[in-house]
Amino acid sequence: MKSNLRHNQTELISEIKIGTEGGQYFKNNNSNMRWRLAQYFEKKWWNNYLRKKSPPEYLKWKKNYWKELLEKVQLIDKGKNLTDSCSVLDAGCGPAGIFMALENYKVTASDPLLKEYRLHHNFFDQSNYRYVTFLEKRIEDFEFENIFDVVFCMNVINHVYEYNLALDKLIHSLKPKGLIVLTIDAHNFSFFRFLFRMIPGDILHPHQFNLKEYSSHLTARGIRILKIEKLKKEFFFDHYLIVGEKK
Repeated sequence: MKSNLRHNQTELISEIKIGTEGGQYFKNNNSNMRWRLAQYFEKKWWNNYLRKKSPPEYLKWKKNYWKELLEKVQLIDKGKNLTDSCSVLDAGCGPAGIFMALENYKVTASDPLLKEYRLHHNFFDQSNYRYVTFLEKRIEDFEFENIFDVVFCMNVINHVYEYNLALDKLIHSLKPKGLIVLTIDAHNFSFFRFLFRMIPGDILHPHQFNLKEYSSHLTARGIRILKIEKLKKEFFFDHYLIVGEKK
């Protein structure tokens, strides 16, 4: 599905209008344009992806997927587990984020497209998640400081507008010794990483890094890497789980 959107992006760019910004068209600013373009196609991708799915079946499958991923997180660092008293952030939660599988925790879930998900997807009903505080906010706009025991950012960090600021905000929101859990798409080839930085070859992701770069971005900010696991292998990118602890 994502590959189909990439094939159509050139034709569609000339037609895109930003509804959430009062109908403004893209400005001639590369980073601003790429992020707005990514946000547009993020909505487009979810619309296409969910269109033919049964809400009950999809939500059941997605919750099980998250629970399996949580099992991987709970095995790290000699049995250091998530506990019921944990305060948890799901940053860039989407309409079916990991918050679905965190009913035993105090959860904050944030996404700048929450209004779009509420209006256009019957998969997302906030009333089904009474244990979650939902915020319609970009990661770059967070004002949390030493609040959360665990921060999840699942396949989101390379979607943001300001990458370095967003990563800083995530880490600032963690308590000392708190865990940050990321899933990422990491480049396999230097050539395509360079190429996709120059042109929007990967339309949903404004930022393009390899695994070594992602890891170094975390360690430079005082994160001790506890676990790296490859979740899925593909040609351009491999999909990884990274878990780190704030010093």
